[in-house]
Amino acid sequence: MADRLNGYRILILETREEAQFSRLLTEQGADVLQCPMFTIHDAPDPAPIETWIRRFVAAPCDDLVLMTGEGLRRLMKVVRHIGLEPEFVAALGKARKFARGPKPGRALREIGLEPQVTTEKPTSEGIAEMLSRIDLRGRRLGLQLYPDKDHSVLVGAIKAQGAEVDTVLPYVYDAQAADANIVTAIDEMAAGRIDAIALTNLGQIRRLIEVARARGCEDRLRDGLERTPIASVGPAVSNELAAHGLRTDIYPADDAFFMRPLISAMATALGKAPPRATVAKAL
Repeated sequence: MADRLNGYRILILETREEAQFSRLLTEQGADVLQCPMFTIHDAPDPAPIETWIRRFVAAPCDDLVLMTGEGLRRLMKVVRHIGLEPEFVAALGKARKFARGPKPGRALREIGLEPQVTTEKPTSEGIAEMLSRIDLRGRRLGLQLYPDKDHSVLVGAIKAQGAEVDTVLPYVYDAQAADANIVTAIDEMAAGRIDAIALTNLGQIRRLIEVARARGCEDRLRDGLERTPIASVGPAVSNELAAHGLRTDIYPADDAFFMRPLISAMATALGKAPPRATVAKAL
């Protein structure tokens, strides 16, 4: 049903796929406040990525773990730049492909491929748990990493299973972008002008807290989050919230860790009370 969120002001923290999230929320009538958190850039030194791609083409990995859809798309950008798209896609087709949640699967389908296995839990821990049930002895495993996380535990767990791990990190975050926008979002929550904040990846939480500490407004951030319902798309986000002493108020039903189920959960939870803007006008 359309307009389920009519009048509700939802804060989203823009990262990779938030344009789609914003569109879906707007279709439900929400007033979306978009806060750019950081920008994504190609890796500053493309040489290691080009070398990894050429190595993969020459001797395809037995297995490939894709941690993010953004990672595969950035790899494909380099692949096209060096003129190896048909060869690289063919090499990918030979590997057994594991996707950390639905986003890498969508990126694979863009180049005509499918993941053989998608994790039930779209987290690094979910990847490690899934791989622990598979015999990896003597296999060569390609692992696409993403920024802002220490992957040593996952890499160590895979190596402990007897696999050779070949990693690639195809993009970086600009951690200094849009600090002023983040402070504005914190002020809006602290002033009670946000009906809910919707979080779709754990990097958003880290970035919020990082900027709040740097700008001397962590107490105001925590006050704002205390009075603002927090919607989490899945376990990775909820675990990160808990690690910082924060709660999850809204969560997708039936462990469906996608944007649409999250929006449905928000509509159900927020619909129990009128939008804050409506209440303010009535006072």
